[in-house]
Amino acid sequence: MRHDVEFDAEGVTLRGWFYEAEGAGTGGAPCVVMAHGWSATRRLYLDRFAEVFAAAGMCVLVWDNRGFGDSDAAPGKPRLEIDPWEQIRDYQHGISYAQNRPEVDPDRIAVWGSSFSGGHAFVVAAIDQRVKVVCGQAPLISGRATYDNVARENNQVIDPGRFAADRCARAAGGLPAMIPVIGTDPARVTGVPTPDAYQWFSRAQETIAPEWCNEVTLRSLELLRGYEPAAYLPLITPTPLLMIVGSHDGLTGGNLAASAFETAAEPKKIVFVPGGHFAAYTGPGFATAATAARDWFLRHLTGN
Repeated sequence: MRHDVEFDAEGVTLRGWFYEAEGAGTGGAPCVVMAHGWSATRRLYLDRFAEVFAAAGMCVLVWDNRGFGDSDAAPGKPRLEIDPWEQIRDYQHGISYAQNRPEVDPDRIAVWGSSFSGGHAFVVAAIDQRVKVVCGQAPLISGRATYDNVARENNQVIDPGRFAADRCARAAGGLPAMIPVIGTDPARVTGVPTPDAYQWFSRAQETIAPEWCNEVTLRSLELLRGYEPAAYLPLITPTPLLMIVGSHDGLTGGNLAASAFETAAEPKKIVFVPGGHFAAYTGPGFATAATAARDWFLRHLTGN
C-alpha cells in the first residue's frame, strides 16, 4: 500500500510516497530510502522500483528533491536549484523519518540512488552509519568530468565568468539565471545535452510526469562541477555496495564508473545493464536493474 507523505528537513517540507512492505509480519520491516537524480521528480519511473522492493517485503520511502515536484524549497532560496550537499542531507532526513515510522525496522535501512543521486547514495553510505546497504544506479562519479561534457556552448566549455556574474546579480537581489535541462540547440547551454536525455525527459513529461519542469538554475552547473562522490567510495566499507552501470553510458560515464568501482572495498558487486544512461528505467534494463537491487537488499537486510 502506498501513502502520500511529507516530512520536515529542518525547515523544508519534502513530499513523496511511503510504501508499506507487502507480506510483512510482526515487527518492523527493512526500508529502502530513495530519491531521483538531476532535476527529475519521483514520478519519472521511481514508482516502478519502489513497487519491486515493496513486493519483496521492504518498506520504501521516496520523495521529490527540495525545490522540485511537490517538495518545497528552503526559505529564501530559489526553486529548481540542484545543490548536491543539500540533497545528501535530505537523504539523512529521510532516513530519520523512515526510522520513526512504526512499520520500519530502524536498524535495517538501505539507500538507493540513480544518476546524480547515485552519487549521493554512495556519499550517504560513507558518512551515515545508519545505512546498512547501498545501491547506486548509473551513478555520477565525477562532477568535474561530467561538467566538462555537459557545460558547453558550440562545443566549448562555457565561460566561468557567467557563474561569477550570476552570483553577483543574485547577491544584489536579482533573480537567478536559468538554463533548460534539455534542448537541441548546440549554441545554448543545457543541463543534460545528450540526445537520449532529450528523448527520455520529453517522453516522461508527456506520459507520466507532467509536473517535471525543463529548467534549472545556472548555479546548478557550478555546484555540479565541485561535486566528487567517487572520493567516498573507499570509505563505504564495511557497508555492502552495489553499483549498476549502463554499458554505454555516455553521460556520467560507464567506463568512469567501472574504474571507480575498483577503489571500493569489499563487500561489493557491479552489474552492467546493456545500453546508455537511461537504460535501467524501462524495457529489459529495468528488470535487470530492479532485480539486482532487490536481491542485494534482501541478501544484506534479511539474509535471503
